[in-house]
Amino acid sequence: MAKLSTLARKKLSAKDFADPKDRAFPLEDKAHIANAESRERFATSAERKKIDAAARRAFGKKK
Repeated sequence: MAKLSTLARKKLSAKDFADPKDRAFPLEDKAHIANAESRERFATSAERKKIDAAARRAFGKKK
């Protein structure tokens, strides 16, 4: 997965996160989406829905 620097993360818009309110789970590329999905088992049901929806928006991924 590509390293996301603090500066690059700050430049991302809120819509580039699965959880825009908390700016959690940045979804800048497929590697970051895969990482967020792998951590879904630790997320709440609401967070899982946000991650899945963001993945579908970003890459047309079906779940």
